[in-house]
Amino acid sequence: MRTLLSFVLWMLLCCCCTTRAEIFTSISQMTDLIYTEQELVQSLRDYIKAEESKLDAVKSWAHKLDALTRVSTSDPEGYLAHPVNAYKLMKRLNTEWSELETLVLQNPSDGFISNMSIHRQFFPDEEDETGAAKALMRLQDTYQLDSEAFSRGKLPGMHSNILLTVDDCFDMGKTAYNDADYYHAVLWMQQALKQLDGGEESVATKPDILDYLSYSVYQMGDLPRAIELTRRLVAISPGHQRAGGNLRYFERLLSKELSERNQDYQPASEEPILLGTYRRPKDHLPEREKYEALCRGEGLQMNEARRSRLFCRYQDGKRNPRLLLKPMKEEDEWDSPHIVRYLEALSHQETEKIKELAKPRLARATVRDPKTGALTTANYRVSKSAWLEEVDDPVIARVNQRIEDITGLEVDTAELLQVANYGVGGQYEPHYDFSRKDEPDAFKRLGTGNRVATFLNYMSDVEAGGATVFPDFGAAIMPRKGTAVFWYNLFKSGEGDYRTRHAACPVLVGSKWVSNKWIHERGQEFRRPCGLREVD
Repeated sequence: MRTLLSFVLWMLLCCCCTTRAEIFTSISQMTDLIYTEQELVQSLRDYIKAEESKLDAVKSWAHKLDALTRVSTSDPEGYLAHPVNAYKLMKRLNTEWSELETLVLQNPSDGFISNMSIHRQFFPDEEDETGAAKALMRLQDTYQLDSEAFSRGKLPGMHSNILLTVDDCFDMGKTAYNDADYYHAVLWMQQALKQLDGGEESVATKPDILDYLSYSVYQMGDLPRAIELTRRLVAISPGHQRAGGNLRYFERLLSKELSERNQDYQPASEEPILLGTYRRPKDHLPEREKYEALCRGEGLQMNEARRSRLFCRYQDGKRNPRLLLKPMKEEDEWDSPHIVRYLEALSHQETEKIKELAKPRLARATVRDPKTGALTTANYRVSKSAWLEEVDDPVIARVNQRIEDITGLEVDTAELLQVANYGVGGQYEPHYDFSRKDEPDAFKRLGTGNRVATFLNYMSDVEAGGATVFPDFGAAIMPRKGTAVFWYNLFKSGEGDYRTRHAACPVLVGSKWVSNKWIHERGQEFRRPCGLREVD
């Protein structure tokens, strides 16, 4: 059935003549898919009425989707706030709707196919589904969640009836396997096997799962367990094309290892494979463990002595006329480097207007290439963003003026207001906002010098995850709608403050909206004069 459906999807894609490689990294834009799916369900129901006698199987599918879309459309953003819902939406639209489409084409209905053809160009593709799967794995790693927790809807602080099936877990494992990510392949294939052994029905068979699992375990360096799993595979599928050869190869390797170490054979552990059974391979990020611990609320360096140095105050911008009658409420978040939070920095109306302006323009978030200064996408930044100018709406001019009044810094030379929405597992790994000495051309095109300071508006609350963390000194700042945080990236001497390396933790549950203003050096000569020392 999947082969036939894949052919139909290929035909539709040819008809649409549309190509794209955009990952759905924004919950805001993914809500459109909810309504698209709802419209497709209605189109499907119309088709069923026309060919009722031939579509008994399709009817049950339609009822399932009907119930699903009633839940999702009642609160699209809330529905997509759960990462499993977002993943399953990607999977449905990329894979399962395709199967249904092929069935329809066996005796086509012009109305249904026409509707599918129109919407198909906006469907997520294989890259999107893979991106959603990797987002779940990213959340799994950052928040130390085992596959069982995801599969059974048990996320920190919440429990839901959103479940992953055997086939969902199997497809997650295959995604990791195809990316040579054997660590996650083991976790998800093990979960698929556990649920299959528990009596769940699935398209994936036990030999399929054991085949992937045994080889992935071998790649993780656990030969005894790989041999035990391969023996199980041979026992239930003696004619399997790879199992026999793999078993002999694994046994020879193990025999050689034991001989070289002068050790006796020890049977494989009977303990189930869990999170922590194998060590996750190191990657490009040196402070990975520290960063992820802060995202979980671990390793925070806030103590009573430091807390005693934090205060709150009214900030009138050195008697700025616009702040005299209504000064800003300012709270210290950290003492050194000094990070402050402003309460009521944005009103609800301003937040909603900024979102409204940004939504049609959201595109995959970019970073500035340190060598060329050009904007480019990066795997370590997963969100969608838009840039807003003062000519777009008076609210942007008002927000820019407020930032200038609060900070006392010139914003005419600052970058445009950037709005970002973080979707499934959305994150921005540890980075500096300023350019370092080894990347002198990072902001050359702008002609306004380095980024002297960052003003970050939180435009939504986040149910779980999404903190802004500073691994160097162990701080974690939680998003609070309507508030903003501010810090200097450079010392008064113009030298970079390397302590300000920070990250946006993956969003576990919820939708995270932020907007930020990167303020540059040009124009600050008299507003923030140089200090007498390099680190003033």
